[in-house]
Amino acid sequence: MLNYAVLGLILLDVTLNVAGQLSLKHGMSRVGHFAISLPNLPAVFLQAAVNPFVLLGLLCYGMGFMVWLIVLAKAEVSYAYPMISLGYVFTALLAWQLFGEAVTLTRMSGILLTCLGVFIIAQS
Repeated sequence: MLNYAVLGLILLDVTLNVAGQLSLKHGMSRVGHFAISLPNLPAVFLQAAVNPFVLLGLLCYGMGFMVWLIVLAKAEVSYAYPMISLGYVFTALLAWQLFGEAVTLTRMSGILLTCLGVFIIAQS
């Protein structure tokens, strides 16, 4: 039997994770270009630590974690965890819309397969 409260919490967790990922991406884009090297990392981490979008992303992840704990207490993990893959779908589509990232036919095919898998699991 489908528990709509648990499903709602799963979707809230997915939403918080997507918002967190997109906020982190936006925040790190604002940090600017930098070379990936050990001497550069402390300055990059410091810039990230004070970036409001990075902080918002971390807050979203933290809230999502708290919601996820409630989900784990009320649902079978074999049901709930695959639903998290909806985050891949929404993140890819929003990254395409918001950041102009490429969503190729191959990526879109993977997204559609993910949606199909989530639909099948949701029916169980």
